[in-house]
Amino acid sequence: MRDMTSDSAIQYIQAKSILSKLKDTDSYFGITYNMNLYRGCQHGCIYCDTRSQCYGVGDISQIRVKQNAIELLNTELVAKRRKRATIGTGSMNDPYMPIEKTVGITRKALEVIATNRFPVHIITKGDLVTRDIDVIQEIAKAYAAVSFTITTHNDELGRKVEPFAPATSKRYKAIEQLAKNGIYTGVTMMPLLPFINDSTENIQHIIKSASDAGAKYIIPMFGLTLRAGSREYFYKALDAEFPSLKAKYNKTFGLNYECWSLQYQKLSQVFNHERSKLGIASRMDFYKPIEPQQQLLF
Repeated sequence: MRDMTSDSAIQYIQAKSILSKLKDTDSYFGITYNMNLYRGCQHGCIYCDTRSQCYGVGDISQIRVKQNAIELLNTELVAKRRKRATIGTGSMNDPYMPIEKTVGITRKALEVIATNRFPVHIITKGDLVTRDIDVIQEIAKAYAAVSFTITTHNDELGRKVEPFAPATSKRYKAIEQLAKNGIYTGVTMMPLLPFINDSTENIQHIIKSASDAGAKYIIPMFGLTLRAGSREYFYKALDAEFPSLKAKYNKTFGLNYECWSLQYQKLSQVFNHERSKLGIASRMDFYKPIEPQQQLLF
């Protein structure tokens, strides 16, 4: 498998825009605008939906930095007078993949967002986000949330399904650091891959560790999605790491887009029992604009 943490696969490009507005605010993550500062991703997760042909990204191991992203962001937030609503990061790539340590474009974008008092929801697997606690605290005066994608409690299994992402144990430590600094943080527990990490033990471990670290919410998905492009890559990875499973997936799911765990009901019950017991929400609190107060005449 190609090492996608290498800087040799990096190009610089000019983008036409940096914020894309969703038709409706996302009901899971509270996001109104998507912001992708990079094209491609270095984490190499075997289940990544960005490989789907419908997006036209192609080889996601080819990392492209949007060189004019900060200039565009300034223009789109100020000159175009965008409605103040939550900007999301991490829809097509991870804003804190290894290249961010040297390029720093995510931090620069967060500084622009903080200056313009826009809310933000960062979705990541990267513990590098702790570097930017100071900026996120400033954004949090309006609203800031950081969600860590955690799919497996087991670091060894994690290396098979997310080969170049930080270990799950590092993500728990990052959650703890953010929470101790007053930042609203939680977990996106997705995807849970049928026959691989869709076990009650995995869910129980994730919930307990996330709670211990200070997570306020966990948003689950008891399955995964597969489309043309992402399916072929995923099956190739199954052949390499889980040789008996491709035939099982073919028989169970065929060409289905949604591949739900066969234990869906049981996993859902375990999830709700465990997270309720520990006081963790299954949904996030979203940004709420401050309503101007009407002044009294007398």
